[in-house]
Amino acid sequence: MNLSESLLTALDSLRSNKLRAALTMLGVIIGVAAVIALLSIGNGVTASINDEINAIGTNLIVITTNADNSDGYPTLTLADVVALSDPSRVPAVADVAASVGAGFAVTAGGNSTRTSVEGVTDNYFRVNNLEEVAGGGLLTENDVDTRARVAVIGDGVAEDLFPDSYPVGQSIKINGASYEVVGVLAPSGSAFSDTDSSVFVPISTAQARLVTNRTRQGEKPVSAILAQAANADVNEAALEQIAEVLREEHGIAYAAEDDFQLLSQADLLDTAGQITGTLTAFLGAIAGISLLVGGIGIMNIMLVSVTERTREIGIRKAVGALRRDILTQFLLESVVLSLIGGIAGIILGWIIATIAGRAIDLAAPLDVGTVVLATGFATAVGLVFGIYPAWRAAGLRPIEALRYE
Repeated sequence: MNLSESLLTALDSLRSNKLRAALTMLGVIIGVAAVIALLSIGNGVTASINDEINAIGTNLIVITTNADNSDGYPTLTLADVVALSDPSRVPAVADVAASVGAGFAVTAGGNSTRTSVEGVTDNYFRVNNLEEVAGGGLLTENDVDTRARVAVIGDGVAEDLFPDSYPVGQSIKINGASYEVVGVLAPSGSAFSDTDSSVFVPISTAQARLVTNRTRQGEKPVSAILAQAANADVNEAALEQIAEVLREEHGIAYAAEDDFQLLSQADLLDTAGQITGTLTAFLGAIAGISLLVGGIGIMNIMLVSVTERTREIGIRKAVGALRRDILTQFLLESVVLSLIGGIAGIILGWIIATIAGRAIDLAAPLDVGTVVLATGFATAVGLVFGIYPAWRAAGLRPIEALRYE
């Protein structure tokens, strides 16, 4: 018997027991659907997190104080920003911005909210991809130079403080002093940078009026410095150059004594990728248990089939069927059963992922790799759990099989 004849025989056998075959396939269908849905949603979450991280800027390197080597003092200043802005010392860096901030109660008329007030350099918005405004404009270099009492507010702050009026041109109070609202940022909805609920003022104004702490040398500090690498290819070079310049500025001889720490956007993406990858793999493994249960169901029903068709096996062997013919036939029945269930599971999983993605406003793409993986798993389940029943069928002796009632 050739392969095509064995396949036709396998399909005839499954058609003769439609309900039993459908119930047997149910375990595989549920298992494959779970794998497809969970992996698709996991891929969607990964893509969403990467988009969120990339949305806060491109090739960013965040520099903050290293608490372990700072003795409780902030260590970064605007002098460091000036040093890192020198292209002759840090050629791999395209732009450098800084911020310093704290939480304050912000009021306007009878409305009040407690939020983060950030003192920033005028290029902060450009470096962080925050140049889109819902109204007004952004802070300027002149605002920073003159310590102007002006503010740019996030969309959420605007809704809290000015629910019934246009914010631009109106005043807000921060720490008892009035600031004119010169701009409202467009809503970002970012989970990594809560700009919607922040207020931005010139960094010089914040250092003079809002932030009272000092470095060990008595200088006015900055909370963070944001350096933008010229491109992704020079990101590592930028990290090395930044560290070298800051060690020179701070008089540090060894890396172990660094009173600053660097976090690149690439590091953040890698960390997020590892977390979401582990989570996706874990969810996929849980879904794989359903496939295992489905495989056990296939083995069980194939053993029943071998028992029911003992005389048929005996007759086939008596008329010349070889051991490999019987083995191939029953293996094909098992694989076809699993493969049909797998295809149905892929369709069901795609439907579940699509519905779930729309419910949580998340793209849940069904990529080729996931489909191939699920199909491979389904085929493997059919092969692995069909081997023993097929081997048992092929091992029956013709005389004993013909005598079987």
